[in-house]
Amino acid sequence: MNRRNFLVGLISTGSIGSRLAGSPRELSHPVTPEPEVIDRVKVAMLTMQRQAWEQGVAAQALLELGEEHLVIMLAREAVLRQWDDGRLGQVCDNHGVTDPGANGEAVLYAARRLKDEKLLEAARKQAEYFLQTAPRTEDGVIFHIDNKPQLWIDSMYMCPPFLAVMGHYREALFQVEGLRKYLWNSGRQLFSHIYDYGLKQFARRDFWGVGNGWAAAGMTRVLRALPPELKEERKKLARYIKDLLDGCLRYQREDGLFHDVLDNPRTFVETNLAQMLAYTIYRNIQLGWLSRDYLKKAEKLRQAVQGKVDELGYVNDVCGSPLFQSPGVATEGQAFFLLMEAARRDLLG
Repeated sequence: MNRRNFLVGLISTGSIGSRLAGSPRELSHPVTPEPEVIDRVKVAMLTMQRQAWEQGVAAQALLELGEEHLVIMLAREAVLRQWDDGRLGQVCDNHGVTDPGANGEAVLYAARRLKDEKLLEAARKQAEYFLQTAPRTEDGVIFHIDNKPQLWIDSMYMCPPFLAVMGHYREALFQVEGLRKYLWNSGRQLFSHIYDYGLKQFARRDFWGVGNGWAAAGMTRVLRALPPELKEERKKLARYIKDLLDGCLRYQREDGLFHDVLDNPRTFVETNLAQMLAYTIYRNIQLGWLSRDYLKKAEKLRQAVQGKVDELGYVNDVCGSPLFQSPGVATEGQAFFLLMEAARRDLLG
């Protein structure tokens, strides 16, 4: 049973963007402060079996770390398993609509580095799926799965960032706004998890921690990809990110971590959101959109996570694969440790 089936049970082509996050220039940054830990986490991640979104977030982590050869290898595997409709990395039919897009930036990067037309066409096909084929609401917001008309906050990471690096800036921003329309709770400054568009009600109203982390990291990646001429759009997106950060941080525990459902202390204490928020803070300070006053907050988040890495390199007590209902380990938990470290390295050297 995958995370999608568990949660359902629980609650029942465009131009290439010039601001690819893993450009050759960015791959030349200094090494991370603790290379032994990084290597252990990376190796553990690469041993894990991966669904489409897991392959994508793993590739993105390696891209931002600067592991060029591994990025290319993971990208090729995602293309090998691309469906005819354009969805990348499909190892089985788990009804994912937006999840395959998590592979897109790595595939685009590999295409550019290798000057490989096959890889470039694969990236274009994934973009065309989002632009033309993917099922969506009447007002154009792409569903997360293809067997139910549902909007999941997970999609904020899976779809808009890839559209942005492909140069489809307006569509990327449109999808961000659409997910906010249906899932954002302005009073709590948090995203609910799942809205059922067919039933016109929440399928899961909970403020899932990792879901809010997907949103924070996803909007950050969109912001990194937007061109300077979209000045007002960048300001608005930066404000969205700050609002979400502030909303999440209200629920931070003394130990630096969060409960799986942010406002429900009866749920288990979870590790991955702390990494996702630390990544978001480091990147937005680096971009100049967030005050350095937040750096201390990121360091506290990171410190809490460091103690969760065991001798084998597993980041423990994240929302655990394969059911995502209890503390465990998961590809995305490994990947966001690496993304956090890459972002901190790029900010602090």
